[in-house]
Amino acid sequence: MSFSSMSKQQVLDAGDRAGEEVMELIPGLPEEVAEKCLLHLPFLYHRLFRTVSSTWNRFLTDAPAKPLLFPPAAVGPGAGTAATGSVSFSLPFLFAFAFDPVSRRLQCQALDPFSRRWLLLPPVPGGGAAAGSFAVVGLPRRGEIYVIGGVEEGGSDKAVTSVAVYSAARNGWEEAASMRTPRGYMAAGEVGGRVVVAGEDGEAEVFDPEAGRWSPAAPRRGAAVARYDAAAAGGKLYVTEGWAWPFERAPRGAVYDAAADSWCEMARGMREGWTGSCAVAGGRMYIVAEYGEWRLKRYDDARDEWRMVAGTGVPPEVRRPHVVAGEVGEVAGGWRRIYVVGAGLDVAVGTVSAAAPAAAAAAAPGVLGVEEEVVEWEVVKGPAEFAGLAPCNAQVLYA
Repeated sequence: MSFSSMSKQQVLDAGDRAGEEVMELIPGLPEEVAEKCLLHLPFLYHRLFRTVSSTWNRFLTDAPAKPLLFPPAAVGPGAGTAATGSVSFSLPFLFAFAFDPVSRRLQCQALDPFSRRWLLLPPVPGGGAAAGSFAVVGLPRRGEIYVIGGVEEGGSDKAVTSVAVYSAARNGWEEAASMRTPRGYMAAGEVGGRVVVAGEDGEAEVFDPEAGRWSPAAPRRGAAVARYDAAAAGGKLYVTEGWAWPFERAPRGAVYDAAADSWCEMARGMREGWTGSCAVAGGRMYIVAEYGEWRLKRYDDARDEWRMVAGTGVPPEVRRPHVVAGEVGEVAGGWRRIYVVGAGLDVAVGTVSAAAPAAAAAAAPGVLGVEEEVVEWEVVKGPAEFAGLAPCNAQVLYA
């Protein structure tokens, strides 16, 4: 269903109220074709494009009234449950936060999925937190990214409460409500449309973007959990200390359930097999293993184990340090897409699909009744001038 078929009456009503003549999006082109043309406009310039005509303004502004570009994704950590809500009629842009190792300045770039050009975004307000000390959380359906807290640069170890939010619709940053408690090196993620942050000490709080305020969440009891990695899926925030080998003790892990406002211990198989950076794509949890060939693994909730995804590891031209991100929805055909952003903003784009019988048998010999997957990689090289940039976070927004 097209935007025009869904909203033509709304457009007519709006035109009648304003006393305007209703114009075609692009004169001489069918509405469906014109809509697809406008989808290729870089979101950074939407504010300018809205001035072309009242019809363009309505089309680019009324995104929630448009149909889905991607179908809803499953939401459980092992998939299988249809997601509520929808993703607007937008395109997935990869946002990468990176530090210049010389100037130590943080910058944010967005990768256009059509031109494959990086677009420089306005600087993050403040931007003085030490690398890796702040949290970055994307709310894909709202087209927003939150940069939260951190520790001041310069060795003071002073944590801050500040929060900045980027809006893709406005292509700009503004200050959001500060956290209740100064935090640095925290775990964070989107859970049920809200931002959850949790410190190593177990204290946690939740930000409601609609209300614009923070509220306390249930504290996690027990020993401190040092953040190695964190991921949000299925209404829960998963926090892990990392993997066991070669350390002397097994890593700890915790899970926050937003609906119950409670914490529990992470399942043993998930905790001990979490051997890399996690990305959630189409509702499923994947990790890029830190060892060997950087192979991709998917978490199987029913078996409490990480299963190898068939195909090769991340292409070797994508170098450390790296960060990962996934598209919240499934791509047409039931595929899932994962991004690995390496040094110099070289990007490996992984498309995950159901494996053919031969590949499935090779990935899991002797195992029946389990859906196996295969990944295919494509590399998008970063510009030469990005050679020194070191990524610290990546998010996917629909813009």
